[in-house]
Amino acid sequence: MGPILVIAETDRAELTDGARELIAKAREIGAAIGTQVAALAFGPGARAALGQVAVDEAIAVTGVAVEEYNPEAYEMTALDAVRERHPALVLLTNTTLGMDLGAGIAAALDLPMVAYAVAVGTGGGRLVATSQVYGGKLLAEVEVPEGSVVTIVPGSWAAQGIEGSPRKEVEIASAPAPRMVLQGILQPESGGDVDISRSDILVSVGRGIQDKDNIDLAEEFAQAVGGVVSCTRPVVDAGWLPRSRQVGKSGRTVKPKLYFALGISGAPEHLQGMKDAELIIAVNTDASAPIFEVATYGVTTDVLDLLPALTERLQAGGSN
Repeated sequence: MGPILVIAETDRAELTDGARELIAKAREIGAAIGTQVAALAFGPGARAALGQVAVDEAIAVTGVAVEEYNPEAYEMTALDAVRERHPALVLLTNTTLGMDLGAGIAAALDLPMVAYAVAVGTGGGRLVATSQVYGGKLLAEVEVPEGSVVTIVPGSWAAQGIEGSPRKEVEIASAPAPRMVLQGILQPESGGDVDISRSDILVSVGRGIQDKDNIDLAEEFAQAVGGVVSCTRPVVDAGWLPRSRQVGKSGRTVKPKLYFALGISGAPEHLQGMKDAELIIAVNTDASAPIFEVATYGVTTDVLDLLPALTERLQAGGSN
């Protein structure tokens, strides 16, 4: 049996949270079925990132072709790794990159693929994955044949027990020259300077904020508590905040120390992106809103009445 192959995304010289979660799960499954764990990462920071995790084999792919995501270069290199190792399982994060690359690998090698998985484990001598369907409204449990490609929703479990170093020195591989050439990366026109996934305190607003002008109330409160404003998809769709502030399935997965859910009902797509926050405080007029099922504390009141009062109290306290 081949190893479990993790295709790990990096942020500078660090693995992303999603990649660390994949390695943790790969180690768990590998121990259960008696196989090793290999990790493959791309870009200038790949070697440093892989040197910090306890895997059996680590492959850092470097070169001009992979300094930024190039679908063709990434896929050609990943295909070589899969063909050479015949992995028991290929794991990627369910991000834009992971879905694109995972689908390419599965199609090119005619492998089964499971997307939007939130759990993978062993049972009865087989691998089983739990996958989100219908936009996360239902969960489907499916058997995962050996050699399958699985993309995992970030935040599905904790990244624990992976610190260390590879059993052998990180292997350096060069990506082949692709025909596709990256011309440039377009940054968001606004809000691109804020990375909500790195903030310890998020003040997140939903439909209950009612109007674009009321975003200012959230901004003032966020400033008073030392946080950053984030939001649900309807707020982005209405044009009130940029997509870089969106939390949820089609936005960012966040794990702040403190998460304020203000006027948010708690749709599954949103809960997916914030349920692992350390402390969740929800404010909603509807006592039966799903957000209260994951909240640490909840208040059933109008957020437009509460925010100005809280901000005033915080500002007054800071001036004393």
